[in-house]
Amino acid sequence: RILILPTATVQDAMASIDAGGRGIALLVRADGRFIRTITDGDLRRAILAGHAVTTRLDAALDIFTVRSVTAPVNTPRDEQLALMVRAGVRHLPLLSADGTVAELSCAEHVQDDKLQLQAVIMAGGVGTRLRPLTSNVPKPMLPLVSRPMMEHIVELLRDHGVTEIVVTLAFMPNVIRNYFGDGSEFGVQMVYATEESPLGTAGSVRNAMDELDDTFLVISGDVLTDIDLGAVIADHRSSGATATIGLVRVEHPLEYGIVTTDDSGAIDRVLEKPTWGEVFSDTINSGIYVLEPSVFDAIPEGVAVDFSSDVFPKLLEQGHRVSGFVADGYWEDLGTLEAYVRAHKDILDGRVHVDIPGFEVAPGVYVGEGADIHTDAALEGPAVVGPNCTV
Repeated sequence: RILILPTATVQDAMASIDAGGRGIALLVRADGRFIRTITDGDLRRAILAGHAVTTRLDAALDIFTVRSVTAPVNTPRDEQLALMVRAGVRHLPLLSADGTVAELSCAEHVQDDKLQLQAVIMAGGVGTRLRPLTSNVPKPMLPLVSRPMMEHIVELLRDHGVTEIVVTLAFMPNVIRNYFGDGSEFGVQMVYATEESPLGTAGSVRNAMDELDDTFLVISGDVLTDIDLGAVIADHRSSGATATIGLVRVEHPLEYGIVTTDDSGAIDRVLEKPTWGEVFSDTINSGIYVLEPSVFDAIPEGVAVDFSSDVFPKLLEQGHRVSGFVADGYWEDLGTLEAYVRAHKDILDGRVHVDIPGFEVAPGVYVGEGADIHTDAALEGPAVVGPNCTV
């Protein structure tokens, strides 16, 4: 039902997408060879560009997104998922040797059980350095291309098959609770743990201990990243570590904790916020951790404790393996106004993959729902017009 020919119309494609129930149709030649995927967004762009619903698809192909991601039919399931995550898609056509469609792979169906684990999103930050933007809103709720920055983190977790999420709260907790609710609207299950007083990074996670019963991932709700979480998780499981720190490379490491590992991936040196004379590496602690429940033995209850300065050194002293894994992808700590502006530029320049809401009415130009664009207005990409804006 989702296979459609180029001679079909835009309206036919809408019907095919609706009948297939997957939000996608596959455009194929008469002999069954694959041409491209077609989504609701493609059809909306065609209509906004002036095509009628009776327009044949082969007359509107220039409006559709440039390239579809495919894979051979025998591609391993973990590679299928990795391709979908990198491309930011939920479906992957699997092609036979002759180019015909053998199967449509869906991210929900290929997520490896080994990636299924709980996650903790740390969302208690006040965001002092981002004032006045954070004077009346918690930092994780600041918008990035019309969506709260924490929503991008939720999507990243969901796209890696991590759907059980515990959120640690402190500053203005109800703003976050009211927006995300139980998480079902975002394709996840979400519960909350609220700090009555500041507990530090590790202390806030310790406060959520009752919700965590197996290996879990920790990530900040106020960073922008598209790194491969599955690779970090896989490295943790294969190394047998009690804790694995996700590492990233940065040009200016002075504001972060520098970390190096030995040949086996075990952490062998850590230095918090060094001077230039002390810099010995460009790999830093990203604040993304994969942890075993036994780490709670190293975190006292009800007091302020940090992972980097307290917990990880204590685990090393006790003989636990603490690993480091250098992750590929984009990462930006949105702790300053300069970083916040830079993150928007990086999204618009395509340096980081995030889902930009709205309709892509022209290359790099996204218009949110309910926006009113004057007929004389000229929008030049890259640009994002938020929902209900008037230009």
